Amino acid sequence: MTTPAIRVATLTKRYGNLQALAGIDLEIGQGEFFGLLGPNGAGKTTLISALAGLIRADSGKLEIMGRDVVANYRDARRRLGVVPQELVFDPFFTVREVLRFQSGYFGIRGNGAWIDEILHGLDLAARADTNMRTLSGGMKRRVLVAQALVHRPPVIVLDEPTAGVDVELRQSLWRFVRQLNADGHTVVLTTHYLEEAEALCGRIAMMKAGRIVALDTTANLLSSTAARRLKIRAERPAAALALGATAAGEWLEFSFDTPGDIETLLARLREAGAGVLEIAIGEPDLERVFVEVMRRA
Repeated sequence: MTTPAIRVATLTKRYGNLQALAGIDLEIGQGEFFGLLGPNGAGKTTLISALAGLIRADSGKLEIMGRDVVANYRDARRRLGVVPQELVFDPFFTVREVLRFQSGYFGIRGNGAWIDEILHGLDLAARADTNMRTLSGGMKRRVLVAQALVHRPPVIVLDEPTAGVDVELRQSLWRFVRQLNADGHTVVLTTHYLEEAEALCGRIAMMKAGRIVALDTTANLLSSTAARRLKIRAERPAAALALGATAAGEWLEFSFDTPGDIETLLARLREAGAGVLEIAIGEPDLERVFVEVMRRA
């Protein structure tokens, strides 16, 4: 049986009266691209901090590639790279110097070739000898990604990695991370850009109030929670609303389960005299799934 990349067993953490983690159980397989989603305060960053050894859980167990993060913390941390939400950087060194120092923290010598590959993959090569203070926010965030990768960890956690990053830099970042995943790295992503999670992640866990309230493949979450939508523009919207449509700007929407339902809906609209001017089919999206799961939870 393959050892999970990450195993979390009945993990709890309390800050005073706040239950930040309320018995989390989770396994993430090696090579997965996994999404960890939830509103602010759901417990995502607390869970990541516990994985990274930045906080001590009150109870439960955490393992990275089979290494306990408390009992075998050195081995566990060597196997994990974390990109934090906050822009934390040393203002006195260049990008390349920062990555050399990060290599040294893990006892790695002669890491220049891998540093060059990271710099190239993250479009940082032209700024390798630039002082960190002069970089834009998006470039500083890329350096954080590079720091997390410099010791070649098999497990990578990206905590809001594209916050404040422009579209072009975001796309090249995801190309590089996709390649890392294709090469066998396990990637765990937290993001408020749900379209990113939908496009990238094979499985997703959704958290609320310190608990996992949904966990499944992305495809299953989309198919089981969010219905497809028939969108119309009508000459007489009131007639469509009377049949159960919901307003979405200038469009009206009906939910349906199978393609055969569309014919029935259109027939009912003709009989009601709605006067359909335009139609479109809306597929399920993760944002609707997320809103529905949070509402139920």
